[in-house]
Amino acid sequence: MTLTTKAAEAAIPHPHRRVPSPRSLGASRALALVLVVTGAAGVLAAWVITLDKFKLLEDPDFTPACSLNPVVSCGSVMESDQAAVFGFPNPMLGLVAYGIVVCVGVSLLAGAAFPRWYWLTLNAGMVFGVAFCTWLMYQSLYNISALCLWCCLAWTATLVMFWYVTGHNVRHELLPAPRALRTFFDEFTWVPPVLHTGVIGMLVLTRWWDFWTG
Repeated sequence: MTLTTKAAEAAIPHPHRRVPSPRSLGASRALALVLVVTGAAGVLAAWVITLDKFKLLEDPDFTPACSLNPVVSCGSVMESDQAAVFGFPNPMLGLVAYGIVVCVGVSLLAGAAFPRWYWLTLNAGMVFGVAFCTWLMYQSLYNISALCLWCCLAWTATLVMFWYVTGHNVRHELLPAPRALRTFFDEFTWVPPVLHTGVIGMLVLTRWWDFWTG
């Protein structure tokens, strides 16, 4: 076997050969668009909720447009203690966080590449976002006993961006994971966000079953 043949074989990726992660990594156009769309949805939801919150502070009798019935009652959620966990309205935090996600998505569309620490930091921020949204979901369903449609949009956007960024990091070995999980995210990245959203939908449905079916 000649040196030329050996070099050619070495250039062919072996299916079981571990390929080191590059120092900087971009993303597919699909992931970039997911970040732009979900980030924009989160910004929209946070903006509307913030405006309605200020109107409620000015006029206690103000009724938000998304207060449709005793269950879908944005005003009840906005007036709760849980709506200002950190001492200011929660959506103000969302305006910043979702705005960052939009900027990341636009940068990726423009061809930007980020180092491993950047992707992991983004993923960690989304872990916090999903955990915070999960806590808010629980509070909304079982303590406040009301839903805010704009909040639901923000929750959905958060979990979708989280699963797609996590899948990206697993596939590119930025997060340690078994080969089977990397293969799963290669083929079925859409499955976890769909299942996650479905679970939330079932919880909402069962929580107010009598109301929905009455």
